[in-house]
Amino acid sequence: MIAMATLSPYIYSADARKQADFYVSVFGGEITSIQSYGDLPGMEESKKHLIMHLELQALGLRFFMADAGIEANDRGTGMDLALTFKDEEEARTIYDGLAIDGDVIMLFERMFWGTMLGRVRDRYGVMWQVATET
Repeated sequence: MIAMATLSPYIYSADARKQADFYVSVFGGEITSIQSYGDLPGMEESKKHLIMHLELQALGLRFFMADAGIEANDRGTGMDLALTFKDEEEARTIYDGLAIDGDVIMLFERMFWGTMLGRVRDRYGVMWQVATET
């Protein structure tokens, strides 16, 4: 038997709502669910505004997000989120949107194997690879 699963990025943030709004502006889609710590009984007043779980539907994908709170938000360097598009113009639009106030790591250019590929660290420190199909 082969197991089947769905992989969804879960992004911890200093301000999940603001970051999710940025992704909606870049990807389109919508925030479909938000739960705050204020939904929990007995939560202290100072933490009630924090996002416990947010769900964003965009690009046919599901992204989860939450406020990191007082925990360090170190992204490390061991993982990128990779988005692959059939349409080069759509890929370039997404790449350019993610690069706004971010850091371009690799320009969105044609690779020797034929696809377009670019790498960017968005304004929230998330690493993205944006590519086209072969």
